[in-house]
Amino acid sequence: MSTDHHAMRVNYRHLGQYVGKNVRVWGKLLRFEGNDSAIVEASDGGNITVQWAPGTATTMTDTFVEVIGTVKDHQTIKLMACVNMGSKVDLKLANDTVELMHDPRFYQSMFAPLP
Repeated sequence: MSTDHHAMRVNYRHLGQYVGKNVRVWGKLLRFEGNDSAIVEASDGGNITVQWAPGTATTMTDTFVEVIGTVKDHQTIKLMACVNMGSKVDLKLANDTVELMHDPRFYQSMFAPLP
């Protein structure tokens, strides 16, 4: 896998550390904002704006989604892809997983981005 396709799992708290990089965020689709963005509640409860190109349709259809995209700023992601995850996801468990991935005890040995 090329590093161009690597996307670290993050929550709202860690989003700002990845500006300009690709990430994956588990969350709950709260609402659509016009035809080119949506608000997603990240696994840690923070709200993230997900934007896509004007005039294109979104693939977000389920209550829970995994957003894959490029971080524009500390609360905005430009959508590259979306994985619909149904109507029942344990966001607390998802958030615990994200936090473990960013824990210094595990980050370098298990979850560090590819060189």
